[in-house]
Amino acid sequence: MSLPRTLITGAAGIALLATTLTLSGCTGAKVGAGASGAPSAKSCVDTSGDSIKIGFINSLSGTMAISEKPVQQALYLAEKQINAAGGVLGKTLSVVTSDGASDPNTFAQKADKLLTQDCVAAVFGGWTSASRKAMLPVFERDNGLLFYPVQYEGMESSKNIFYIGATTNQQIVPAMDYLAQQGKKKVFLVGSDYVFPRTANKIIDAYAKAKGIDIVGEEYAPLGSVDFTTIVSKLKASGADAVFNTLNGDSNVAFFKEYTNAGFTAKTVPVLSVSIAEQEVKGIGVQNIEGQLTAWNYYQTIGSPANDAFVSAFQKEYGQDAVVDDPMEDAYSSLFLWKAMVEKAKSFDVKAIQENSDGVSYDAPEGTMTVSGKNHHVTKTARIGVIEPSGLIDTVWQSPSAITPDPYLTGPDYPWAAGLATGASAAPSN
Repeated sequence: MSLPRTLITGAAGIALLATTLTLSGCTGAKVGAGASGAPSAKSCVDTSGDSIKIGFINSLSGTMAISEKPVQQALYLAEKQINAAGGVLGKTLSVVTSDGASDPNTFAQKADKLLTQDCVAAVFGGWTSASRKAMLPVFERDNGLLFYPVQYEGMESSKNIFYIGATTNQQIVPAMDYLAQQGKKKVFLVGSDYVFPRTANKIIDAYAKAKGIDIVGEEYAPLGSVDFTTIVSKLKASGADAVFNTLNGDSNVAFFKEYTNAGFTAKTVPVLSVSIAEQEVKGIGVQNIEGQLTAWNYYQTIGSPANDAFVSAFQKEYGQDAVVDDPMEDAYSSLFLWKAMVEKAKSFDVKAIQENSDGVSYDAPEGTMTVSGKNHHVTKTARIGVIEPSGLIDTVWQSPSAITPDPYLTGPDYPWAAGLATGASAAPSN
């Protein structure tokens, strides 16, 4: 999962993250089961009235607020549109808002409150992999549903989470395919030192070995680092012809400034980033990254009636200068996907939704999303974009069709990935 603003910094922050992941994420629990092996509590969702409660959990404070507040805006736009069209099964949506405060443990605590005290029918939000992994056992224990809107590192599935952002074969692998098609043979990896970049780079290493690409450097900086003198010196000495960037937050500003000072340009040694979207371009400064590449599934510039309507509605609601990006579009779409699942199931019941999720589709701004009942991910069209002087991102390549999600890379298209899923946090669901 990407982390477009600094989550935690310094040795203490890294220790906290490691503790959080150890305690709440990478377990071998059976998919769909809580810590005891089965959901622990009956639902307290009240379906007797004219409204139904749902939860939005986003960082409204702390270092992640700059990225997660716009995601919540997109969620509220979807809620407003759904209510204007008659709600879900004739019931008006009533939102309970929770602040995850940019802290994984807070996300877990607030998620539990949403499910067991606020009695919401579904929860939408989260951003970092640390927040998702902290919430995962809560949703499995309390038998709730989380709709997670951001791309992430794969190697996970849960019957209690629907992953609306891209998994590995819908972003990381297509990005490497693009670099290979461009004739790049020497790739330098730079990332922030936490779960998403390290897992992504393990996958990239395996891909490169199979495809005859040399990984000429693999460097990590602490989250929030602003000193890239040594890393850029190593990049310069490596002879790389491309950089794969999984840095997050303000580190990107420092990295790209040092990269430019060293004489690199987008034409000489292009950087392909997987955690820089339109919202981050504004923060980093377009002058620092104009012409560089990104890998996502959605850009504001996509030309389609569905996207034109989405952008127009968002800007009407939040201002003509408002910018939308991939996580915002996924969050917006997640509410409509949940609505479609509920209507197919004719019920707000978690089990009924799980059993009726397979094949549910939504014509999203990025293109049609279809849910896999097997692993609770959705089909996605992969897109490579170039950052324009306007700060927007234009598509320079896209996959011929939507890509079926394969979070564990176990399909026949990825023989080079054999063994990567060993020790993953959950096995594929049925």
